[in-house]
Amino acid sequence: MAYLDLDLNLTEEQLMFRDTVHKFANEAMRPISERLDLLSPEEVIAPNSEFWDYMKGAYKLGLHKILIPEEYGGLGLAPVEVNMVAEEMGWGACDLTIALGVCCFPAFLSAMVPTDFLTDNIILPFCNDEEGKYTGCWAITEPDHGSDTLACKTVQFQEPATSGKVRARKEKDYWVLNGQKSAWVSMGTVASHAAVYLTIDPDMGMAGGGICIVPLDLPGVTRGKPLDKMGKRALNQGELYFDNVKVREEYMLIEEDSYEAILDVTLATANAYMSAVYTGVARAAYEEALAYAKERVQGGKVLFEHQTVRYKLFHMFKSIEASRALSRAAMNYNMNNTPPATEYSVAAKIFCTDTAFQVAHEAIQIFGGNGLAREYHIEKIFRDARAGLIEDGSNDSLAVFASERL
Repeated sequence: MAYLDLDLNLTEEQLMFRDTVHKFANEAMRPISERLDLLSPEEVIAPNSEFWDYMKGAYKLGLHKILIPEEYGGLGLAPVEVNMVAEEMGWGACDLTIALGVCCFPAFLSAMVPTDFLTDNIILPFCNDEEGKYTGCWAITEPDHGSDTLACKTVQFQEPATSGKVRARKEKDYWVLNGQKSAWVSMGTVASHAAVYLTIDPDMGMAGGGICIVPLDLPGVTRGKPLDKMGKRALNQGELYFDNVKVREEYMLIEEDSYEAILDVTLATANAYMSAVYTGVARAAYEEALAYAKERVQGGKVLFEHQTVRYKLFHMFKSIEASRALSRAAMNYNMNNTPPATEYSVAAKIFCTDTAFQVAHEAIQIFGGNGLAREYHIEKIFRDARAGLIEDGSNDSLAVFASERL
């Protein structure tokens, strides 16, 4: 369902691009995600899975490179365009959206500190790929470290007791990696490359970190099985293990002196992106409820004619519009400024994911018992929306970390 965009500065080309992405989300993403939702985690990533059909389709449209500068073959989108793409894809299927989103991490980070080696081996191969073969993952979470890995610019971030467990040490012209990333690494079970956030100097706590691009076919790399989850089942997630993995020194992007600053940019970008995705999730839930309310008869008339239902629907609509406004503002500012005002991205992520879950909850109430039945799409949206309050930093923890910036 089209929505009225209140931004009068948008061009016809931008709106047409939005509609193209929406068509892909509606005709490919949503039906594929619904079918993958019924499969086991192993079946989702099997060679003959529709997951790979989706990836190929998204790569052919260039949606994997929306954050990459045009000079490297990326789409070079303006922040508002990135936001619109993320919302439309989130409307279609947030699990498949996140799967594609993390694929760009190695190339996105490499483009921030480009060298000839990184351009030739990471950025260009990713941007030129139209088959979905060059895929990345964001390897930051660990068995003993989750949201605390994102608490940059806080006092506790620099305490030695908080240091990460995946360690890197320099030997001659390569780095040696040891340790484990947890089962929540999105695309970890299938990615070709990982953006590994690791510890170089544990005496500096989390602040003594680095970021290394690791080809996952190197000796010493192993993977866990894909995680079986309540929601977002089309998004494969799993452990990564590093046992004396030797990585060329050219793949180490960031070391201790700049790690915290780059992590801040990572958090600002990821949270802003998540806010747009979950604005789409909220919109999807609202549209399902609105359509159902105009068809379902109770008390001798359709649900939409009952004042209580219309009251709920209006407040759902209101919250979604507020989400879009905050999401776009945070993304536009933080993609145009260094250092970013990360507290605004965090605020947008928390507000939009909270909104998505609340709107999905109200939609279930409008559906009544049917909302619990798997034959209705709202049941899947509700399960998927719940994950947003935890992923990319739990909302509780993010609020505490960001409050120190106020």
